[in-house]
Amino acid sequence: MKIITYMLRSFFPIFLGALIFFVLVLCLTDLFMNLWNYISKGVSSKDVGMIILYYVPKTVWYAIPIAMLFATAYMLSDFYARNELLAIFASGISLFRFTVPLLFIAVAMSFAMFFFEDYVVVPTYTKKVHMQELVLQKEKSMNNDRIVIMSDEGKIVYKADFYDDSVKRLYTVYCLIRDDEKNLRALIYSDNASWIDGKWKLSNPVEYKNSDEGIVMASVEEELLDLFDEPPETFRNNTISVEEVNTRQAREYIEHLEKAGLPSAEEKSVYYKKFSFPFVVFIVVFLAVGLSGKTRKNVLLVSLALSITAVVLFYVTQMITMLMAKFQAIPPLFGAWFPVMLFIIISTMLLKYAKT
Repeated sequence: MKIITYMLRSFFPIFLGALIFFVLVLCLTDLFMNLWNYISKGVSSKDVGMIILYYVPKTVWYAIPIAMLFATAYMLSDFYARNELLAIFASGISLFRFTVPLLFIAVAMSFAMFFFEDYVVVPTYTKKVHMQELVLQKEKSMNNDRIVIMSDEGKIVYKADFYDDSVKRLYTVYCLIRDDEKNLRALIYSDNASWIDGKWKLSNPVEYKNSDEGIVMASVEEELLDLFDEPPETFRNNTISVEEVNTRQAREYIEHLEKAGLPSAEEKSVYYKKFSFPFVVFIVVFLAVGLSGKTRKNVLLVSLALSITAVVLFYVTQMITMLMAKFQAIPPLFGAWFPVMLFIIISTMLLKYAKT
């Protein structure tokens, strides 16, 4: 128990120091990337300070895995350099057994990170993005153009040239209606359609029908006009970043994309990443245990270099798999979880050949 207490008392100061350092680096990086825009738009220092403050939880979420990796690698390497690990091994305690408390802490922190992102990071990061867009005059319009929406499980397809959200109106509208077997039932055209009393009111609608004389225009049955009840929110330019919403909202957004017949591979991969990324904390601790004891000299620099290299390799691997998932080369679930599984295997191999 004294050994565990001694290890944890050595670990947490290093972890907190590394966490603060990496948070500062990320905050300053974001500040300098946008500094010229802030100056050119005359943004007040108070607003800039609030943007940075809202960004802090996101930087903490990013910095925790790096800080955990550095703190574990540095602490164990320092123990090895001072021959403290050799004394522990001589007493019959293996490296894995000695570091089990750290692995338990990493598992607990992984679950905590998931809830931290859902309830703290997402709301504050969303405020940061919205406030940044506001002060930099990059507000997003909800109007949309070249719209194709599938509704009622694909039985109704809307096509419109433009949607004006301020008046909730569609322009140059085609409505294709299909039966249960997805066979064409009717094709209706209207110059515009307005959202009135929970329905789309088509202006001077006409239906195209086949006849012996070819395609002719006819009046539309009232029964068909009652089918157009897809809410205006579906037609908005409501493309959102799954990274800026919690898991429930992300799931609802993906369901909306699937219902509308729109691509959702990228959104699904980011959604699954919300579950896989917190386990990076466990991976980096596992990895740091395997990397420990590689050198007795320049422990600080070597630990920092190993930590940054390992994190860069992980993020590059994750970036590649996420891009492959985006372009549907691999399933979204595989794109989010493959880097995690790969580095668990690498960490296991390193632990197997670690000095004990």
